[in-house]
Amino acid sequence: MTPVTLNTLSWGRAEAPLRALLVHGLGSNAPLMWRFGTTLADAGWHATAVDLRGHGLSPRALEYAVEAHATDIGATTPEDGTAWDLVIGHSLGGASAIVAATADPDWARRLVLIDPAVIVTSKAQANMRGSMADTVTETVESVRAAHPEWHQQDVELKVLSVQQGSPWAVEQSNMHNEPWDVRAAASRLTIPAHVIAGDPAVMSIFAGALAAEVLQNPVFSMSVIEGAGHSPHRDKPEATMAELLRVLGE
Repeated sequence: MTPVTLNTLSWGRAEAPLRALLVHGLGSNAPLMWRFGTTLADAGWHATAVDLRGHGLSPRALEYAVEAHATDIGATTPEDGTAWDLVIGHSLGGASAIVAATADPDWARRLVLIDPAVIVTSKAQANMRGSMADTVTETVESVRAAHPEWHQQDVELKVLSVQQGSPWAVEQSNMHNEPWDVRAAASRLTIPAHVIAGDPAVMSIFAGALAAEVLQNPVFSMSVIEGAGHSPHRDKPEATMAELLRVLGE
């Protein structure tokens, strides 16, 4: 599969010794990973976020399977062509990072996966298609009403991500992933991977039997952000960033 060249933006000093790649979820964009970018930059890292194909300012394509997204991010490397010290992936970005790191163990040294979309059932995909269709008409006011706890930048950037992205590409990311299941890749992963999951009492797609199955691979570990949903970096940013720094300090 031929990769597309992804649009990027970055935080931190270019000469920083540690480099991270940030990969957003379905229907989002690179700027929405700003919490991770600023936190890592303050900790002495250089962080690069990508717009996935069909999202943000990246090229459009015909193929939107997880494997296609994984091919794109797998072809995205630091300027010197060496491994990323860290890859952070949210939801679809987490699933894509698992597949990319399994295909090329030298691509990254470790993963942090934010409520990763390891499995999305057909029912959940149908619900997701409906909710994504509703986002086309979102405004700052409607996003604020739905997420009163979010920072104003997250509210504004969520609207921007809808304006920039392709609704057709988002739809195809569902259509081209039936079944949506990267458990096999997760079972073969050989680099450390920590999952920062949402709270199942609120909303998480990485919980219960699925989490237990993935954690059978000893490279995986897991923590939960209490009171957060599927996007803990927006729902509970302080707790999520504190957990990220704790994990990186281990």
